[in-house]
Amino acid sequence: MKIERIEAIPYSIPYTHPLRFASGEVHAAGHVLIRIHTDDGLVGIADTPPRPYTYGETQASIMAVVQDIFGPQLLGLDPLDREMAQQIMRRTVHNDTAKGAVDIALWDIIGKSLGTPVHKLLGGYAEGMRVSHMLGFRPAQELLEEAQRFREQYGITTFKLKTGRRPLNLDVEAVRVLREGLGDDVEIYLDANRGWTANEAMEVLRRTEGLGLTALEEPCDASEALSRRRLVEHSPIPITGDESVPTPGDVSRELLSGGCNAICIKTARSGFTQATEILGLCTGLGVDVTMGNQIDTQIGSLATVTFGAAHEASQRRAGELSNFLDMADDLLAEPITISDGAIRVREVPGVGAEIDPDKLARYRQDA
Repeated sequence: MKIERIEAIPYSIPYTHPLRFASGEVHAAGHVLIRIHTDDGLVGIADTPPRPYTYGETQASIMAVVQDIFGPQLLGLDPLDREMAQQIMRRTVHNDTAKGAVDIALWDIIGKSLGTPVHKLLGGYAEGMRVSHMLGFRPAQELLEEAQRFREQYGITTFKLKTGRRPLNLDVEAVRVLREGLGDDVEIYLDANRGWTANEAMEVLRRTEGLGLTALEEPCDASEALSRRRLVEHSPIPITGDESVPTPGDVSRELLSGGCNAICIKTARSGFTQATEILGLCTGLGVDVTMGNQIDTQIGSLATVTFGAAHEASQRRAGELSNFLDMADDLLAEPITISDGAIRVREVPGVGAEIDPDKLARYRQDA
């Protein structure tokens, strides 16, 4: 079995409403679909979400690096030779989401060639994951109404609140309104997307003390090393690294330097191979992990639950799996369903992300 052809297909699907947060806003999923074809007819599928304001990758840059750099070097390679594929891609620095998608597509081929679900190959710990829903920048009352709707409709009881606004009282008020409106049986944690300084983050933690927050993700830029270390030392809740820890090396640096004491794993930027390395680092050091969301489509969310449910440590907390509900449509032939606050893995060979050809034809941008 050899890699015969690699496709990088640009497409765009609008969101039902803009998703806003400290590092930017998104009006449409302008993503890149990766399809890796083998000489015996198997096709590996993955999705790539460009985030120019976070990782510097665009739709055009992802297509270029996959088609012009990775693609020619991967042709003729056996998909089972994952370490060789990693070494080929490692020669090019950064481009994390492009590399992640190629890796997931290779795992999809491996699962299909063996007739086995990838979640079983990765570990097979659980049949699914609880869902955390991400709440973007909106007035506090609208955030509460959205959270109540998702709890009633889907059974979701964990919410990630996007913060990092100025004045700080906008986010403090949102936390208070959510806690008072949702009660104590709902988990709430924050993600500032580097929107504050470390000292501002400490002030927000002081003003929200007693409201039962469980974590604060990426409160400030990791380059603010001394103040961030002081924040980690004095915070009553875990400080989670996200944008600052896309690779195993970054995870090691931030944990050892005291820049964070919890880690967000995103398969969209690490694939399954590096996500496994990151998870091993964290479990070995006794560091909690969350499965994050790259404002993923259903294809990306399915990859996240495939990895997250495969391991005990990544399955403990609710995964950020539901923001595809904010999209007007998706490319999956069989849509994901959320039932009783959870998403199940797909018990089919590979990852299970089969594409509806009519929808791809409708939304692709290179036809």
